[in-house]
Amino acid sequence: MASNRPEPCAATGYWGVTRAIVGREFLRFIHQRERFIAALVRPLVWLLIFAAGFRAALGLSIIPPYQTYITYETYIVPGLCAMVLLFNGMQSSLSLVYDREMGSMRLLLTSPFPRWWLLFCRLFGSTAISILQVYAFLGIAALFGITLPTLGYIAVLPGLILGGLMLGALGLVLSSFISQLENFAGVMNFVIFPMFFLSSALYPLWKMAESSPLLRDICALNPFTHVVELIRFLLYLQINLHALAWVVLSTLLLTLLAVWGYDPARGLMKRKG
Repeated sequence: MASNRPEPCAATGYWGVTRAIVGREFLRFIHQRERFIAALVRPLVWLLIFAAGFRAALGLSIIPPYQTYITYETYIVPGLCAMVLLFNGMQSSLSLVYDREMGSMRLLLTSPFPRWWLLFCRLFGSTAISILQVYAFLGIAALFGITLPTLGYIAVLPGLILGGLMLGALGLVLSSFISQLENFAGVMNFVIFPMFFLSSALYPLWKMAESSPLLRDICALNPFTHVVELIRFLLYLQINLHALAWVVLSTLLLTLLAVWGYDPARGLMKRKG
């Protein structure tokens, strides 16, 4: 069936809509300073408070990518970087549900540009904000003595982009199937905390296997685990190909699900009439 949408206006039009959507995300972020503070408080609480208690209880052997024994604080830094990406991806999707209730999202989706491009622009904007928050966290961690290889701060950027896109796409999927703002917060708790705690963010998988091989297998299947490991290896100038493949595959799958969810012929928009 032929589409009755007008043809979009070439590259300049795509650039214009990208700049508008991404710029709107940054303006919203700038005007919500508490969002930036909250994004840093969560990982810093784990780094400075919880790590002090877990340090003695969780001994760490020498495992890749580490070449020597490390402190527990150093171990959890990649996981806390991924935590920033996870929470910001969910927060951005929460605002998407709000936009949909207020009608602005529906107005955006009626533009002549492809729906997948509009969703990607929204996803790209939230990912860019997440990355800024991660680097702010890494800078504060360095002030507290958690130092990493200098080139690792640059090498980790592709992993942060991929991880941010994957977790942001997950948020888009959730927002496409949740009709009311009140329901989204509850669903977030059932997604964020299991993903975070059932991963290698706070403890290595071999440590989990000592208590429960089943939990270890669940952690190994958790896409968030592979985001953490991808970031961990890139910070030490190595590439975990297994984690990279998982993250790329999960990103593609979740993005396709998000596009389907916002398709007026099949997904959310059809159900909402």
